[in-house]
Amino acid sequence: MKLFGRRAAASGAGKNQVSVSHLLTLDLTRSNALATMLASSRASPVVETADLLAGMYIYGWERLSKYWDDQDQDRVEELLRKMCRISPQRWSFWIELYDKKRRQKDPRLRSLLLLRRPQKDARMDAPARHSAELTALFKQAEEIAPFRDNSEGRNIPILTSECVLLCMVRHGKSEISRKLAASGMNLPRLERDALSSRRSRRE
Repeated sequence: MKLFGRRAAASGAGKNQVSVSHLLTLDLTRSNALATMLASSRASPVVETADLLAGMYIYGWERLSKYWDDQDQDRVEELLRKMCRISPQRWSFWIELYDKKRRQKDPRLRSLLLLRRPQKDARMDAPARHSAELTALFKQAEEIAPFRDNSEGRNIPILTSECVLLCMVRHGKSEISRKLAASGMNLPRLERDALSSRRSRRE
């Protein structure tokens, strides 16, 4: 089973820098790719925490929804849409588009990139970098990640969606953190899944 999709360098690293600070599980890699597309769709030079939360929702809601009671699902989905600052129309567009591509078995979502508007500025072709807040969030996730990969004598943390979601909740200074914490989330269950090295390492 593939545990992770690709190596992820620290935010802002140059393309010639070979050292990485963490790896991403396959599901988080895909969520991050969606977040980058969402940022690009509004011509943003950086990927915000809200973009990653939206990517995690669009790609893995079935996996993450267990942290809220069933009767709260509709309310939480509406809350997430507002937190991610996506209109109902665009929200439905991205979800329907992703679901279509997933049914077509396009795991890396490369064809979604064709939907981006052509940019006259060649700089927009470069991958969007993470915002300072999102970079700090990934750093926090590195510190608490229970999974590690030994590569070239280094112990590299492997970040999961649960681990990153937990850091979003714990990042008390942000509006997203406060709203997630007040959403009725089952935080003890999320902490158990995010921090335990005994749970199943799913894609």
